[in-house]
Amino acid sequence: MRAAPAVALLVLAAGAWGEDAGPRLALGGEASFSYSNEDTGFFNDAAYGHNLLHLARLDLLASLRLATGLTAVADLRSENLDAPRAYALYLRYRPFAARELDLQAGRIPPVFGTFPRRRYAQDNPLVSWPLVWQYLTTLRPDAPPRSPDALLLVRGSGWLVPSAVYGAAAGVPTASAARWDTGVEARYADGPMELAVALTQGTLSDPRLEDTNDGKQASARIAWHPTPGVLLGASAAQGSFLDASVPLPPGRYDQRAFGLDAELAWGRVLVRAEAIYSEWDVPPTGRPPFDGPLAAAGFYVEGRWRFAPGWHVATRWDRLGFGDIRGSRGPEPWEAPVSRIEAGLGFTPRRHILLKAAYQHNARDYGFVRGNDLVAAQAVLWF
Repeated sequence: MRAAPAVALLVLAAGAWGEDAGPRLALGGEASFSYSNEDTGFFNDAAYGHNLLHLARLDLLASLRLATGLTAVADLRSENLDAPRAYALYLRYRPFAARELDLQAGRIPPVFGTFPRRRYAQDNPLVSWPLVWQYLTTLRPDAPPRSPDALLLVRGSGWLVPSAVYGAAAGVPTASAARWDTGVEARYADGPMELAVALTQGTLSDPRLEDTNDGKQASARIAWHPTPGVLLGASAAQGSFLDASVPLPPGRYDQRAFGLDAELAWGRVLVRAEAIYSEWDVPPTGRPPFDGPLAAAGFYVEGRWRFAPGWHVATRWDRLGFGDIRGSRGPEPWEAPVSRIEAGLGFTPRRHILLKAAYQHNARDYGFVRGNDLVAAQAVLWF
């Protein structure tokens, strides 16, 4: 499905950017350009075969008020001159003017966690994304591993996972910030508490436009704002992961995930942290066979300090680990544990322009490339 006709319809039809009192049509956008030395270990690869440190991205945003309380929202995105895709395309309905209740349907904002909802480059103090939301594992929904030994053999090569039956393709991250899922959701806020629930086509690591397995994902997040500048959240999700086109033994093959997040703002300092645990069911194939789900756990902690007008420094520490499976040599992590530390500087020379520079060190326990050091730059323009 191509998104351009749908977005054009929104623009031509003429909603507020969520407010009935505002203009009927609102338009905006963001352009970002990132470059670094060669990422030989593909540590920053994300969806659609793109590396986040070698990326030109254009987002065009539109919001159209169709009726009182009803708004259509679209985000049309192109990366490295690829054909535009609908990153977001949904209807939002606010039935009560006096209550903070939103109902949304379409390609919707994610419920789980926090990072995907601040995905634009101007909201990210560094150039890369957290590992848990970006790093590609060797797990594929369209090609389940044949055996524990076969999975162990390809550790650290998630950007291009080989399969004798299904061909080579990229694996999925623990959780994906590169795509939004399709479905319905409801958000409600009352004082310091906020609750969001959603039912979608894909899963946390594999959001989808169309259903591929006759299953759905249920997800939810609860957040608490005890005081201004403090946010605490907890998330959960479960949904069908493996494609129905793959011959599978009878049973459920789900992804289950749990997350915690926190944010603290104090003066010019902002600190954020997030942790996610996920597990995927796989068929009990191989000798010895898989005897349980594949597990992964990751976290990041990042901080930003605005030390002078227009200037900030930032740093992030990431770690992503994986559970053991039993191969012919005994228990081993099914994927290569990976860690990252990144530090950077940002400068806003004028309104709507942001320049960033960052240093990044990556390390993992397996794979042909065990680590690298990268220096990256990014320019962001929003309008």
